Amino acid sequence: MNQQKIIVALDGHSSCGKSTYAKLIAAELGYSYIDTGSMYRAVTLASMEALLFEKTDAPPMEEIEVLLNHIELNLKHNPEKQRTEIWLNGRMVEDVIRTMEVSGHVSYIAAISAVRRKMVEYQRMLGEEKGVVMDGRDIGTVVFPGAELKIFLTASLEVRTERRYKELIEKGMKAEFEEVKSNLAKRDHIDSSRADSPLKQADDAILLDNSEMTLEQQMVWFSEVYQQITSGTDG
Repeated sequence: MNQQKIIVALDGHSSCGKSTYAKLIAAELGYSYIDTGSMYRAVTLASMEALLFEKTDAPPMEEIEVLLNHIELNLKHNPEKQRTEIWLNGRMVEDVIRTMEVSGHVSYIAAISAVRRKMVEYQRMLGEEKGVVMDGRDIGTVVFPGAELKIFLTASLEVRTERRYKELIEKGMKAEFEEVKSNLAKRDHIDSSRADSPLKQADDAILLDNSEMTLEQQMVWFSEVYQQITSGTDG
């Protein structure tokens, strides 16, 4: 696959395997992988550590906006673990941002316009050189509406719950199946109904329901789609 570099935008619902899929695609193409969800989770963690969620599930947006001025995010590749890790104010937080506590608040944070503007600005900067695979909720609709290849990934709620529950258990984190299912359903609603950059399939995005697909099957599907998209952009 030596075609001209493009931007691959991968959007979709929570726990449908976007990050895993995006990483495999990036590795296949030799592209950089950018997990935009980790950025919103890092801001959520900073908000929690500032005790903004101590008394309410919906702290004033003004407080979040002030906090944004004191947040520095960096994405760094860890060669030992072969993964990209997010750093919050000089501290690696890749693992702690994946907890259920952070998951419970991230959709609220991600719906705040000031947060989205700051994150989108950063994401666009990272993708300026192309040759990136970026996953999130609004990559193909807002961040890179001109991306050459847009994929909207989804799976049934039951399948996504099973995947997320298994992931948490394997990491040694406490989790209850019904709690995970409720959290995903809540995030689906918030992500799809928020006023600023709601989760939706871009008009020119290709839908992929991977409920009954293995990763190998998804990669075969991607290879075929990628060749179709890039056949006219060889350079």
